[in-house]
Amino acid sequence: MTTLTAVAALRDDLQATVIGQERLVERLLVALLVDGHLLVEGAPGLAKTRAIKALAERLEADYQRVQFTPDLLPADLTGTEVYRPQDASFVFQPGPLFNHLVLADEINRAPAKVQSALLEAMAEQQISVGHETYPLPSPFMVMATQNPIEQEGTYPLPEAQLDRFLMHVRVGYPDVSREAEILRLVRREAREAAATEDHSAGRRRADKAPALTQLPMNTLFAARREVLDIHMVVNIEDYIVRLVTTSRAAESLSASLGRWIDYGASPRATLALDSASRAVAWLDGRDYVSPADVQAVAHDVLRHRLVLSFDAEADGVDADTVIDALLEQVAVP
Repeated sequence: MTTLTAVAALRDDLQATVIGQERLVERLLVALLVDGHLLVEGAPGLAKTRAIKALAERLEADYQRVQFTPDLLPADLTGTEVYRPQDASFVFQPGPLFNHLVLADEINRAPAKVQSALLEAMAEQQISVGHETYPLPSPFMVMATQNPIEQEGTYPLPEAQLDRFLMHVRVGYPDVSREAEILRLVRREAREAAATEDHSAGRRRADKAPALTQLPMNTLFAARREVLDIHMVVNIEDYIVRLVTTSRAAESLSASLGRWIDYGASPRATLALDSASRAVAWLDGRDYVSPADVQAVAHDVLRHRLVLSFDAEADGVDADTVIDALLEQVAVP
């Protein structure tokens, strides 16, 4: 089995488990393939947690979910030094960040100190406690979620931290037919869970749980190398650079774009467009990147990196509308 075949089988398995969220599954795999992090925004109940948990179960990887709350402390993420009275020494106790996949649930509910601790982990793949620095495992991916409905008691993420996310993905409600499939899937899973219950012991028999096929780590690392080897012609590189740099000088395209953007995307957007478009091409079974690959990830890569002006808000213009205008007006090679 080739590397692509193995990853494609993983994608198909995830899409059968996370019904109606094919885009989210695709973006999770893209982030995993290019060593990036994902910010997911959507209403409650849209399988955000289920998606990354299902991915973790199908990888040879450790997984940890952290519920972000206003009283969370940095040490709750990074870990802390614990005093051992028997020999009067301190021993470092690792926190939940020392896992391959970390779900930061409702990340905007945690205060700035906690967000800054997560920022170092995302940017440097390490954490600092006192005078010591500890490396995080590889691969290391954070999927953070935000609830767009309730904003009371939240701490908006600063631009510096938003820029560390490879993509900002918005998920919506499934259609009627997909919701019916979700109903049948959950009902079937409930029956399977009931069948494994040990009524005499009052718990489920773990030995009866169906085994899942896991993607080995060496296959994932091989896939990452193949993604890096995807061919990109100079014209596509130039297209990516022009998309990003034009966002910083949008008035050169039109007066309205110039009014709508206060700050354009950083060079990290160029790097993210490059790596994400390579992963999309690889998942599609091609060894080259096309303009369509760049356009397919442009909204998710740029959405959180554009700082819009008050004029944009007054005109009812959001980041996706601005990105649409950029894609329309920047010439395709």
